[in-house]
Amino acid sequence: MSEVPSLSVIVPSLNEASRLPLLLADLQRWPTPLDLWIVDAGSSDDTELVAQLTGAQVLPVANPNRGAQLSHGACHAKGTWLMFLHADSRLPPQWPAVVEAVITQSAGELNAWFFDYKIQGKGSKLRLLELAVALRSNWLQRPYGDQGLLISKTLYQHIGGYKPIPLMEDLDLVQRLSCQVRLLSLGLPLYTDGRRLQRLGLLNQAWQNAQLRRRWRRGDEAKLLSTVYYR
Repeated sequence: MSEVPSLSVIVPSLNEASRLPLLLADLQRWPTPLDLWIVDAGSSDDTELVAQLTGAQVLPVANPNRGAQLSHGACHAKGTWLMFLHADSRLPPQWPAVVEAVITQSAGELNAWFFDYKIQGKGSKLRLLELAVALRSNWLQRPYGDQGLLISKTLYQHIGGYKPIPLMEDLDLVQRLSCQVRLLSLGLPLYTDGRRLQRLGLLNQAWQNAQLRRRWRRGDEAKLLSTVYYR
């Protein structure tokens, strides 16, 4: 049986002490030592302590900037494969077997891989959003950050990695990736907390996100757009 390549997981965080333990528990299923990095942007809660208790390595950064956090984590990662996840994500029990199958095949590193977007919560609007994301990801080759990313370090470095921008870091990366390789679904769900979407209003949030992406494609700076998104 071939040796399993080393895997690094990079998670950006800011005040995620209540949600991070669930993801860290999911990650404990990996069968070999995991190179796990929590890149924290100055949390005022117990995020750092929670991460350390599970054996994760904590990288502090001065300011919240997801692109910079992901880039910083990737620079420190030791694995031959990288997996990027958001702190509020949940992995299904079977994720280790599927990921291991991808990274142990030589053909796996010729592509980048993402999870299927699933929202925790009930309602037809949430299911409709999941369907729209699936179409966008598979047909248009545009999976976003809340779908995770599994990529060989060689390919990641070849395309230039994440840029240190506070918003649209995921779209910027997948646009460059899709020019050179295929982005393929792992066929696994990645669950995201639906409470923020429901609190802000699903349609309102989806419309705002689409407008921000349109402005970014037209040349608006990510820093300016981030002030709108996080206000």
